[in-house]
Amino acid sequence: MEEKTVNPMLKQALELGPPLAFFVAYLYMRDEVYSVGGTEYDGFIVAAALFVPVLLASMALLWRLTGRLSRLQVVTAVLVIVFGGLTVWFNNETFFKMKTTIVYGLFAALLGVGLLQGKSYLSWVLGDLMPMEEEGWMKLTWRLAVGFAALAVANEIVWRTMSTDAWVKIETFVFPIALILYLWLQIFALQKYMDLESDSQSE
Repeated sequence: MEEKTVNPMLKQALELGPPLAFFVAYLYMRDEVYSVGGTEYDGFIVAAALFVPVLLASMALLWRLTGRLSRLQVVTAVLVIVFGGLTVWFNNETFFKMKTTIVYGLFAALLGVGLLQGKSYLSWVLGDLMPMEEEGWMKLTWRLAVGFAALAVANEIVWRTMSTDAWVKIETFVFPIALILYLWLQIFALQKYMDLESDSQSE
């Protein structure tokens, strides 16, 4: 299906909305206990359970508007469904917290596998959006693999050593902002590999 043009602000809202909705729901529910089917669930578990359909609804609308979903979005959604389900089934917030580690770890592993094969899976995903020489893609892929691995380790440290409140705030804001800043820093550092169009025009 051909990708459709959509308002960038709306697209951004659909992508960032579910995590922010989880954050708000957690703040509202964290001190409450809810009884469902004779089982008591704390606010975190309920907020995690609500996050799954909100994320799926957001992705469905995004697909309807744009005509496509990235592979990373699909993988993330599958992991959210699996670990959100385990969180509710076992009534244990650990599964939902580990989800972040596995998402970042999986991205790092996939990029690493590509590097071992002499390929940049990142260029396969983003090549149409960001023209870059092969050497630049390999360097960016290597650095992002390290970045994702670092975030996976950081998440393990945070959820195992800090409070749930701290983890929710860091998971919602600190990790995404750190990743975006790190990505832009790497893109800026690799600018010399991005002048493909100007090079072709000068020949």
